[in-house]
Amino acid sequence: MNAPLAKNANHAENAPAYFSLWDIHAYYGESYIVQGINFNVHEGEILALLGRNGAGKTSTLRTIARLDSPSLTHGEIWLDHQPLHEMKSFQAAQAGIALVPEDRRIIQGLTVEENLQLAQIAPPHGWSLSRIYELFPRLGERRKQEGTTLSGGEQQMLAIGRALARDIKLLLLDEPYEGLAPVIVQEIEKTLRLIKEQGITTIIVEQNAIAALKLADRAVILDTGEIVFDGAAQEVLDNEALRREYLAI
Repeated sequence: MNAPLAKNANHAENAPAYFSLWDIHAYYGESYIVQGINFNVHEGEILALLGRNGAGKTSTLRTIARLDSPSLTHGEIWLDHQPLHEMKSFQAAQAGIALVPEDRRIIQGLTVEENLQLAQIAPPHGWSLSRIYELFPRLGERRKQEGTTLSGGEQQMLAIGRALARDIKLLLLDEPYEGLAPVIVQEIEKTLRLIKEQGITTIIVEQNAIAALKLADRAVILDTGEIVFDGAAQEVLDNEALRREYLAI
């Protein structure tokens, strides 16, 4: 069910979509985690990257963001005709990649506003602080509060706001609903829809698969590092057997 990429992806013009993974293989140490995956994401689209624990979802996000671990051993990653596979993590960030990790990485000792300002020290700059506070009024109310003392939901808002403070093209979200109350999950979902309206492309990894599927345009399901489904999110919602086999829901 995979949407195949061009077999010759050695130049940016051959990448058929805004964002493309082509034949990606990655390892954690000696563990073969990502095993030859291909998928595309179109500009402004939300893709849900799903699978059971250990399927390779977080490893795929970290590979896209060019973090040191896991190590990419084969394949190509293109974002808006830029070869991410040739970049270090700081270069990928400059090219428009923003990863919001599961633990959010709020910097201890800094206020909400200082966390946001730190993201804007170096260009390219993204959203202004006033625009971020308009999206997240709670952050504006708590701008002088230390970021690590916020609630879990507020920290998630801060982590997303910090990503938007950069000029990003692809937002990567790793378990954004983890540990959050349902009412806060709904608030984050509303925010992600507003971000989509701004044309920002998003890949979301989430154990709450139903919530992610209702938000997403498309879904890719991984099983032991390989793609077993690539298609419309609604198709997964409508296919109980597929969900039961690969998502245990």
